[in-house]
Amino acid sequence: MIARAGAGPLRRLVVLRHAKSAWPEGVPDHRRPLAPRGRRDAPAAGRVLAEADFLPDLALCSTAVRARQTWDLASAQWGTPPPVRHDARLYGADVPELLEVVHEVPAEVETLLLVGHNPGLEELVLHLARDGLDDTLERVRLKFPTAAVAVLAWRGTAWEALTSGTALLTSVTVARGRKE
Repeated sequence: MIARAGAGPLRRLVVLRHAKSAWPEGVPDHRRPLAPRGRRDAPAAGRVLAEADFLPDLALCSTAVRARQTWDLASAQWGTPPPVRHDARLYGADVPELLEVVHEVPAEVETLLLVGHNPGLEELVLHLARDGLDDTLERVRLKFPTAAVAVLAWRGTAWEALTSGTALLTSVTVARGRKE
């Protein structure tokens, strides 16, 4: 199915919603840190990606504190984390803004990780996915909770070719760490 979707190498866009954040009084939204559950779930998200062999060649991460902390804790689960670019445009971004950032990714990147926020990430997944394996699309439509990981596969020679309905949603996992 995905082999007929386009020409070029198989590429993956891995979408990670930041882990659960805290709501400390008087702290602006951009500076909100992870909550205790978020500090447990973010490493679990990193392990999910490693166990599924979805480690990225490049990560694009929102500049919000909770997204940066999610990236730091998730990527610490890997031997050698890939390069990361913190991009302020990902904070509060809608689908057109997210696609603008993704379309700038160099062609040599085959697996890209996007760490950001809802509702933009959920809407991006639904915008890009023409179809999904099993019940993945329905699960995203119902809820894309914190620490959710969605993997979209598509074929193309450049990231600019990733547009509405060109990808297959291959998996959706909600990472949860254990309480100690």
